[in-house]
Amino acid sequence: MSVLTEDYRRTDIKTPDPILSGLDARIFSLAGRYRRRASLTGRLLTAAEEIDAKAPLWKEKSDRALRESLVGFREIFCRNKQGYEEPLPDALAAIREAAERCLGLRPYVVQLAGALALFRGTVAEMATGEGKTLTAGLTAVVWGWIGRPCHIITTNDYLADRDAKWLEPLYRFCGVSVGRVVSEMEPHRRREEYRKDVTYTTSKEVLADFLRDRLRLDSLQNAGRRQIRALSGRLQDIEKGLVMRGIHTAVVDEVDNILIDEAVTPLIISREMPNEPFVEACREANNIAAALRPDVDYRVDQQFKDIDLLPGGEEHLVQKTGNMPRLFRGRGPHRELVQQALKAREFFHRDTQYVIQNGKVVIVDEFTGRLMPQRTWSAGLHQIIEAKEDITITAPSETLARLSFQRFFRFFYRLAGMTGTAREAAGELWHIYGLPVVTIPPNRPCQRKIYPRRIFSEQESKWQAIVDEVAERHGQGQPVLVGTRSVKASEDLAARLAKLGLSFRVLNAVRHREEARTISHAGEGSSITVATNMAGRGVDIRLGDGVTRLGGLHVIATECHESGRIDRQLFGRCARQGDPGSARSFVSMEDELLCRYVPSAIRNSIKNALRLRAPTSGWAAEQVVRWAQSKPQGMAFHRRRSVLRTDTWLDDSLSFAQGDVSS
Repeated sequence: MSVLTEDYRRTDIKTPDPILSGLDARIFSLAGRYRRRASLTGRLLTAAEEIDAKAPLWKEKSDRALRESLVGFREIFCRNKQGYEEPLPDALAAIREAAERCLGLRPYVVQLAGALALFRGTVAEMATGEGKTLTAGLTAVVWGWIGRPCHIITTNDYLADRDAKWLEPLYRFCGVSVGRVVSEMEPHRRREEYRKDVTYTTSKEVLADFLRDRLRLDSLQNAGRRQIRALSGRLQDIEKGLVMRGIHTAVVDEVDNILIDEAVTPLIISREMPNEPFVEACREANNIAAALRPDVDYRVDQQFKDIDLLPGGEEHLVQKTGNMPRLFRGRGPHRELVQQALKAREFFHRDTQYVIQNGKVVIVDEFTGRLMPQRTWSAGLHQIIEAKEDITITAPSETLARLSFQRFFRFFYRLAGMTGTAREAAGELWHIYGLPVVTIPPNRPCQRKIYPRRIFSEQESKWQAIVDEVAERHGQGQPVLVGTRSVKASEDLAARLAKLGLSFRVLNAVRHREEARTISHAGEGSSITVATNMAGRGVDIRLGDGVTRLGGLHVIATECHESGRIDRQLFGRCARQGDPGSARSFVSMEDELLCRYVPSAIRNSIKNALRLRAPTSGWAAEQVVRWAQSKPQGMAFHRRRSVLRTDTWLDDSLSFAQGDVSS
């Protein structure tokens, strides 16, 4: 590859297709339905079986002959000429044989079908435990041969490091180099790892490095400008600080989490800007908020998580204006900071939205339950929460660059993904990213038994029922995994279990250091594991001796989540690869989801009906729970649509030169 070509590809990105509306959007939606039609699964399986039929031809080859064949395939794919994809079935058959020799694992037919789906730029919905890591590796070998930057996006550093190391023998045998980029890595190491054919990393790391490189290039994001600057010999110093060789292809693991749940969260590159008046204003806003009374001075909107100041609160603000630093005595800034302080008190709670570690506020991701130590809330919210917790208030930050994950992943020329829960988001994945969803059946029939949901009028009765069920299953020798929505809920349940003298493990944002080991032991006989949403995604839960005849792992969901996909992900922790397993969810009319989205009059009537055990109370409660869960899903979709419109406006209005990214 010439130096000029390599330099051009460093900043070459795909111009995202416009988001359609009206009749065009309806026609595009119909096209999406056609692209994810059920018959495609059968075609993929047929193609995979044809690859499987080639196995004897490759089985008899020596290692040397197999390597020579793989080198031949690499040369074909590297040339990238018309018709280069024709030998794909033979190439996958050869890679499959290499996987068995290097890893001791022979990919199933369904994994070959998944690899074909990824190569064709789709989202492969594969059940938990069906071997998505190896499936992605089969496709990544081929993309590594092509020579364009290929990134495998995982949900955390542990999985990026684990998967790259595990598959490295396969990649090496196939003539493909593999790297890994994790959060603690220095810039020079990042540069080395990104230059590999295939790089495993997280969405946060790859986007942060993308933005840092763009910041360093500044006005030289356009390749043509760089060539002009190169004539003067002043380009080398800038290039030394760059770490990436560009973006082109990405396979996104847990695609629903990264491209849907976290899609509109912008990643921000910032630097601290000391501002003592602002810090003092945040401290004073917290003091004012502490003196205000709900429903007297302000009204809480639980559904939209907003605060409305009432006349009494407005009057209190006027009285306290003089306590604010001079720059913040204006009605607008003063009012805004106090509203932020009220939001901090009403909606942001310790051990739920954040934890305190080493004297610092650390945000907890509401979807995964993991810590996000590099993130902060904006508009003074983070500083106000620090004031509320009476810890050192950090300096505010100046934003240097920001980009949403949604906009970033639309820059890739080739995009594919995997997850166990994609069908609920199939329409959105097609509408925003042009990604059709194809369901890959499990290698063995699923034996998961899902028990009817149990719904209670109060939280106390719900938690007692959960403890009783855990104790009952434990007494039978069956392993139990209990999923909670927050750190606080997991610790409270742990205290209840401890009172009964039960032995258990807790996995949450505070107790996360042994995550993989903790979750891997969750299938042992009589074990009890209490976990937040993180629940060791990507780590296999293998059943211990004799557990199969006891019914396998039993999963308990202690609350419904705002997305039904999160519930399905938790249930997917059991009954993997044809093992038996069971699951049940518990809900109370006092759970956060119902308090936030169901009018109090309806909740109270259902609570009374449940207490009286009215004949239709269970059915009515189930309908209310389903309705409550559908509300936030619809609101989240509209919020993402709004961000998408903003992204489209940025692309249309602020990208003055091709290849530049306005952030």
